Amino acid sequence: MSNISLEGVTKRYPGGVLAVDGVDIDIESGEFVTLVGPSGCGKTTTLRMIAGFETPTDGEVAIGDNDVTDAPPYERDTGMVFQDFALFPHMTIRENVAYGMEASGEYTDEEIDARVAEMLELVELPGVADRTPDQLSGGQQQRIALARALAPKPKALLLDEPLASLDKKLREQMQVELRRIQEEIGITTVFVTHNQEEALTMSDRLAVMNDGRFEQIGPPEEVYDDPDSRFVADFLGTANIFDGVIASAEDGYATVDCDDVTIRSTNPAGIDPRTDVSVVARPERFRFEGASTDGGAATSETATLSDSINAFDGTITFKRHLGSSVEFRLETDGGRELVVVRRSGLDEHAPGDRTTVTIDPEDCRLVEA
Repeated sequence: MSNISLEGVTKRYPGGVLAVDGVDIDIESGEFVTLVGPSGCGKTTTLRMIAGFETPTDGEVAIGDNDVTDAPPYERDTGMVFQDFALFPHMTIRENVAYGMEASGEYTDEEIDARVAEMLELVELPGVADRTPDQLSGGQQQRIALARALAPKPKALLLDEPLASLDKKLREQMQVELRRIQEEIGITTVFVTHNQEEALTMSDRLAVMNDGRFEQIGPPEEVYDDPDSRFVADFLGTANIFDGVIASAEDGYATVDCDDVTIRSTNPAGIDPRTDVSVVARPERFRFEGASTDGGAATSETATLSDSINAFDGTITFKRHLGSSVEFRLETDGGRELVVVRRSGLDEHAPGDRTTVTIDPEDCRLVEA
């Protein structure tokens, strides 16, 4: 397997459209890296430049020790799986999986037969070699597309939203299967998706893209818990974001004045007072401190709590079960909507209840606006 390196890679289309703007990343051999971002951010164009389907306007692409910036796809030794799988409908599954090996002319018939059997075992579909793609389900076709990409033993695997056309349950199953296969063979993998949950659950590292640039690169938990920008916080998962100005900063903390509330946050970067900032507060970090179930005013205990740091009085306006968790929407007395997520079982809280939610300053993240 091989590492992949992008250095100053830019793609500008005729008419001045800048799709990718000077991106840099080093992907280690055997690593699973996901390019994630909204539609039009440049992630698929970046992947296509790694694959050789697009040529960079500037910058360099290297796979292993080879500069492949101007090399055609067939000289890059990569396997690619597309969103629509792109299986050949007139071929059997065996012929589809064997296609890349036969096209290379480097394998004997015996080697091809053995490799096809090995790949079908790997994707747990050993008995489908004589079928055609239309005789398989969407999930099975996805596995065959993966087997075809891996059969020639490429240096890297490139995946362009291969799970996008699957239903939710099958998509989640295939996330597990795809990661299992990638770890089993240890292949360097670059995965493109706009699905944040998919990116968070599958990757060794995320590269969050916006307007053709990498906003942040890092392990999923780091990018989620410590976003470098308001965009990353807002795009990746759900976030309550408080925009304001730092009123004071000392001892690694900052007090931020917003339009409707003052909130305290950690300030590890030492951002100075009078700086425009955003405070990021993840929904699962909030706690319920008290509630009245008669729709009336908050209890005296809750009223006292509302005077503490980062405490918000309000009314629950919405509640929905998400399986292992429950999402609440709270309209604060200042007119702000907060999203709060708690473990399932907190059924004593219901729409119409008055309550107070709090969050510790240590659970808030400060980013410059």
